[in-house]
Amino acid sequence: MRTPLALALAAVVLAGAAVTAAAQTPKPRKVSARAWVALDADTGRVLLAQRAHERRPIASLTKMMTGLLVAEAGALGGRVTVPLAATLVEPTNEGLRPGGRYRRVTLLYSAMLVSANDSATALGYDLGAGSLQRFYDLMNDRARRLGMRETVYASASGLDDLHNISTAHDQALLARAALRNATFRQVVSTRRYFTRWSAPTLAKEWVNHNRMLFTHPGTYGVKTGWTTRAGACVAVAVRRAGRGVILVVLDSKRLWPDTAELVERAFLRS
Repeated sequence: MRTPLALALAAVVLAGAAVTAAAQTPKPRKVSARAWVALDADTGRVLLAQRAHERRPIASLTKMMTGLLVAEAGALGGRVTVPLAATLVEPTNEGLRPGGRYRRVTLLYSAMLVSANDSATALGYDLGAGSLQRFYDLMNDRARRLGMRETVYASASGLDDLHNISTAHDQALLARAALRNATFRQVVSTRRYFTRWSAPTLAKEWVNHNRMLFTHPGTYGVKTGWTTRAGACVAVAVRRAGRGVILVVLDSKRLWPDTAELVERAFLRS
């Protein structure tokens, strides 16, 4: 039988251990983003969310739909003739030449890795048979078939912040579906892509804007975005130990710390 003194000493030890454990447990960081949602990549179950159904501009997350439609259309070795209108978009451009002919796969990597708006717009004209409105119709039809009921596409690149709107939840649905396409998944998981280019440039190397690919093992996509009205946005997909999380963050003041924090919270609930 323990003496009163022994019991008191044991209580002190246990209390000290609890204090030490609490001190070692990091406190959750405050998230600055306006809206977010995390889905279980395998089941689609919502793991965590804030304002997930609030309709907002999504900036270049729009290019996920553009990229999916291009990947599904195939013929990526074919050439796209760039119309003048595609070269006039701002602000992030690849410097495509009006009338120039570029392989679809080249424009796809340009649009998805470094978010070139002229590349995305040229692809929109191409799939829309010369009409961006026809391409928007394709985008919206695909969104309906994916169950994206809160989305209206009115841009191939995401530059239109007034009419091109969606929600964190809809974009997570899109990311989850798009990643099932092998071509799309290969493109958005690529860290660096090297391609030949016309003179005098001769060659280009694109580094994916998605920092999570470089800093968080298991990340395999998907897309970043930013405009003044939309703020900083990202969709990421991460897999660890047989479990997967798809996270969409909209309008963040601290995009990468927010994203890392929310990924960790999501895995705790997966």
